[in-house]
Amino acid sequence: MDDIASMRLELEALMQFLYLAPVGLVQTRHDGEILLLNPRCAQWLLPLAPGGDLQNLFAALSPLAPDLRQRVDAFKDPYGKICEGVHLPVRAGRAPGSFGQVLSLTLIRLDADRLMAVLDDVTEQLRRERALRQSQAWLHSFVEGPQDYACISLDGQGCIEAWNGNIERVVGHRADKVIGTHFSALFLNEASAAASDHALVEADAGGWVIEEAWLKRGDGRRIWSSALLAARHQPGETDPASRGYSLVVRNMSGQQETIEELRRAISCDHLTGLANRRAFFEAAHAEMQRCARQGLPLSLLMVDADHFKHVNDQYGHAVGDAVLQHLATSLSHGIRGVDVLARIGGEEFVVLMPGTRLVDAELAADRLCEHVRRHPAECGTLHVGCTISIGVAAMIQNDNLEDLMRRADVALYAAKAAGRDRVRTWQPESVGQCA
Repeated sequence: MDDIASMRLELEALMQFLYLAPVGLVQTRHDGEILLLNPRCAQWLLPLAPGGDLQNLFAALSPLAPDLRQRVDAFKDPYGKICEGVHLPVRAGRAPGSFGQVLSLTLIRLDADRLMAVLDDVTEQLRRERALRQSQAWLHSFVEGPQDYACISLDGQGCIEAWNGNIERVVGHRADKVIGTHFSALFLNEASAAASDHALVEADAGGWVIEEAWLKRGDGRRIWSSALLAARHQPGETDPASRGYSLVVRNMSGQQETIEELRRAISCDHLTGLANRRAFFEAAHAEMQRCARQGLPLSLLMVDADHFKHVNDQYGHAVGDAVLQHLATSLSHGIRGVDVLARIGGEEFVVLMPGTRLVDAELAADRLCEHVRRHPAECGTLHVGCTISIGVAAMIQNDNLEDLMRRADVALYAAKAAGRDRVRTWQPESVGQCA
């Protein structure tokens, strides 16, 4: 009896620890079926689970870690750490380059049929680490290669007010061509220029900001640059005469290949080669700001493979992966070069269409559905037919990315409820309804 009482006390202590733990803890079976989780973990996972059905960890995390099940299947040791510190971008920041919420996932195999997952919110930690890395890198590189830098003085509106020979050597512009113009004119394209407005706001709030972009030289060439924008005035200063900024531009062309390789590694979906969730959020924020500023339309397609679970169950995950790759290729060939296509979940894709009205986006979605329907995926000797459902929504005044995606998702569910293999559009005049 004493042993039983002791075991009960130990169990109560364990349950209290799980309940009060500052991290999310969840125990599952090998297939991801949830056996036990603490309140912190439920708080983070419930918003992710389709329909709030929190029964399987793999299903709940599929929008953030679509390869989690494959990692577990590929881990052959009887016990041990399957993955550690995998970053899951749960919610995007409201502005390009800003952090939303990021969770860290560590997954451990306890025995042949049990897994333990540990989730922690590392958003603030990542923000501090990025700021520290940026400042250290800039200080070290400035000491090592000061000849690669141009220091530019800006007024309170971000217009160039001073020039010197070193600036002209780095950026290739003469003083009479740029003094008095906004510093965004130095950059190559509209997306880079759009980010400059946000950079001024962020420098006001935090003192400084670092961004990377293509810089447009006066001789027509372009160089990859890293720019530090620092506010010279105190936070909250409103007097235009007392406001000003310093812009330090660094020529990064010699490191462009390495930077691009790193950028691809962190922004591409490993299976399909498309943009991943993180890269999509960054690109979408920038495009939404640009279209809003210029008064241009913008539409978004939420795309989901129909009955994909049936494909995995009937043919296995290897064929399922081949079908996803086929869908990625089909979608890529059916959109414009300016559109942003990404894989954001297991079998879920998204297409951002800048400058596109709702009616034109709906026509494009119909073409995508028809193309996928007519072209089965070739998986070795198998020809696996597949279809897609698409929800369409357009940006409205004062919109943000989360709201736009939510409306397109409502339309997607309407397409599935109507029988799949079709398009449904969210109409602004009928809130919550789909036509």
